Amino acid sequence: MKADIEKASLLEDAQSSEEPAKTRRTIGCRLTRAVLIFYAFVTVYVLAKRVFLKHHPGLDSEADTPGSWALDLAVNPAHPRLSGKKAEELFLATPEPASAFAASRAYATHPHLAGSSEDFEDAKAILQLFRSQFHIHSFPGAPDPIFPTGSRASRAMTLGINKHRTPYAWIDVYYPVMNTSISHSLELLDEEAGKAVWTAELEEDGDPRDPEVAKYRVAVPVWHGLSADSEAEGELVYVNYGRKEDYDEVLAKGGNFTGKVVLARYGAIFRGLKIQLAQTHGAAGVLIYSDPCDDGSVTVKNGYAPYPEGPARNPSAVQRGSVQFISAYPGDPTTPGRPAYKDAECDEGTNIPKIPSFPIGWGNAQRLLEELGGTDEGRVINGEASKRKVKLVNRVDNKVTPIWNTMLAIPGHIRNETVLLGCHRDAWVMGGADPVSGTVSLHEVIRGFGALYKSGWRPLRNIVIASWDAEEYGLIGSTEWAENFPEWISKNVVAYLNVDVSVSSSRWGASASPSLAHLIRQSAKDVPHPTIAGKTLWDAKKDAGTFEGAVDEEFLQIYEAAHASETGVSLLGSGSDYTPFLQRLGVASMDQGFGGTPTDAPYHYHSIYDSQAWQERYGDPGFHRHVAVAKHMGLTALRIIDAIVVPLNTTQYSLELDSYLDKVEDIASSLAITPDFTNLRSSIASLQSASEALDVEKADTEKKFKEALDKLPIKESHCSGKMDHPHLPDWLKKILHKIHRHRKDNPPKDIEDFIKAAQRMEKVNVKLKAFEAGFISEEGINEREWYKHLVVAPGKYLGYGATMLPAITEALTLEKNITLAEIEAKRVSKLIDNLAQTIAV
Repeated sequence: MKADIEKASLLEDAQSSEEPAKTRRTIGCRLTRAVLIFYAFVTVYVLAKRVFLKHHPGLDSEADTPGSWALDLAVNPAHPRLSGKKAEELFLATPEPASAFAASRAYATHPHLAGSSEDFEDAKAILQLFRSQFHIHSFPGAPDPIFPTGSRASRAMTLGINKHRTPYAWIDVYYPVMNTSISHSLELLDEEAGKAVWTAELEEDGDPRDPEVAKYRVAVPVWHGLSADSEAEGELVYVNYGRKEDYDEVLAKGGNFTGKVVLARYGAIFRGLKIQLAQTHGAAGVLIYSDPCDDGSVTVKNGYAPYPEGPARNPSAVQRGSVQFISAYPGDPTTPGRPAYKDAECDEGTNIPKIPSFPIGWGNAQRLLEELGGTDEGRVINGEASKRKVKLVNRVDNKVTPIWNTMLAIPGHIRNETVLLGCHRDAWVMGGADPVSGTVSLHEVIRGFGALYKSGWRPLRNIVIASWDAEEYGLIGSTEWAENFPEWISKNVVAYLNVDVSVSSSRWGASASPSLAHLIRQSAKDVPHPTIAGKTLWDAKKDAGTFEGAVDEEFLQIYEAAHASETGVSLLGSGSDYTPFLQRLGVASMDQGFGGTPTDAPYHYHSIYDSQAWQERYGDPGFHRHVAVAKHMGLTALRIIDAIVVPLNTTQYSLELDSYLDKVEDIASSLAITPDFTNLRSSIASLQSASEALDVEKADTEKKFKEALDKLPIKESHCSGKMDHPHLPDWLKKILHKIHRHRKDNPPKDIEDFIKAAQRMEKVNVKLKAFEAGFISEEGINEREWYKHLVVAPGKYLGYGATMLPAITEALTLEKNITLAEIEAKRVSKLIDNLAQTIAV
């Protein structure tokens, strides 16, 4: 047995599936004993600190930090039969399609717009789910734990996790400024008299063949969240996707935008940036439509019937959505950088439009394109404007609106390390895919963790699970929580695992911090493929739809560029709730889900047709993909939560920095003068060397830990099928007495060696936690200082997409400024030099 343990790490032993069943049980038992002994001896050291420091001044007092949770682990150990492999097996056996299907039916068959009464009821339903799965009792007649943020009770919930031993749940209420639609209209005006010759039907048609769609056809108006309360009148100008290069092309061809109404198609970049660019160029208003050219092969033109008769897009479908300028900052527009308390002082929002806009469906877009030369001819940038004007009126009510984050805390033994999981709950209408599919997958993760908890398992690290609100308006719920507790998050959160749209089509993919890529990949290889026997979830990265046909070339180029990844795990830009944790606070993060390919049925994003019926028919018949995402999310979380050494791969990350700089140099090569990045390249090399040394330290620390463990005077009988928990405190007293008996001499060498191993392990984890935060600059990115991550951020004119080394890249691509690029390179180089020192061993 001793030889077996010496050959592999504790985590690998715990997860091995190749050992015979009896051997696995013995190893699992041994591992539980190892965890107990590891932290119990740290406790012994804390209790005997004065003796040790007096006679051994070379030993510092760093073990004070883990003392409290080490004692907690010793006195309240996890169930010995639920360590490592056993815990994973029980978890993976819990998520199931029938449960996922029922949860989807519960949440996706009614509207639940952020701040609405239905949203509040869903928040309380999630609270009840937390209570039922983790035996959280409430007293009859007692009010629900719903607290306004900023109150003592609310702050105690997040900041007091170290004081709790059992799970607890609550709801935080934030008060951001949001809006809803009062009225809107779109008219085509006569060229001479200025009277309306055509009035658009802006609401979706609500086909009765989808029952919930018909029932709630006008429950949530068609409008842009956070759009301007205004009206505009002017000639139409077409700008394709509304990217910066599209606006530049219109200008290059002699067009102008002053007083015009811009017509743009959805896709390529975040919708709010299309409006920001129009506003910058002097446009009067913006209309954005969903173009079937972006639906791949599944179009009416290719012979497919529209939904609900067939898989093609319903022509009346409209994509609602926030038009916040997300590249400036997310969250409540009026309280940037600080939480939206009820009595917070509000600024004028600088990340929201001043010109009106709203979305329209393909049917209305066709009519407007006729004014520009025809359905096909009108979709060409030529700088020309329509002869007749359009008039759009957008009336909205801007007001402070309460939103509700539902939170669960599961205290672990290590009280200063937390793994955060989350998914937003609010939807533009019913949200069968966005976000209910994510809520359903998280629902199954919660059931899995609940099954573990009820069976006696206790996490090594704390777990916090969040059902965020108001993500659709601009990541508001998660951002306000992050702005409320930035110091606590920075100090305590090891990683954030996000899910949003977990299922909208056939192909699985993940995006993450590079330090998590290896863990994501391995977990995906350990989760079965949702529908194909003998394959894994990792194989689902190559899955595709079955609807063949011609595909628009420009769309295909954008799709392939967006899904290119050398490691199989792409970088995170923005667009979901990981943004404040990664881009502002430097917490390693990930996101995942099944998305569309050019041969999948188009997903009716933010439309009333993002419904339960569509999900059952086209998104995930059988709900096996929902379950696969739940299993992967939970398994990845468990492998972070219960790992002795935090499984962050700093070397993978360090090596990828070279490729990021390679791409920046490729951009710079097209300029007349090439900037000097020699020092930055040298800094990256230093970080790589420091990270490789840290890898050696991790391996050696683990080896020394196991060697010290095997020398301890602990009998195997302490873990012979059933651990004698009541006698552990007595056993600790005996060890402590042994230390005191030797206080005038050297303490027993086996104990001293183990204490040193414990201290080394703690130091390694501190360095690993600090790695991602090492890329955070308090000054932030130029002209958008809310974003502080200088290695990866959403592109200034992309929103969704990630830009590597953003400050340097945008100095070259947007400013064409070599001097500025070199200044930004020095800033990054300094951060990396400091990080190399931080992780040095």
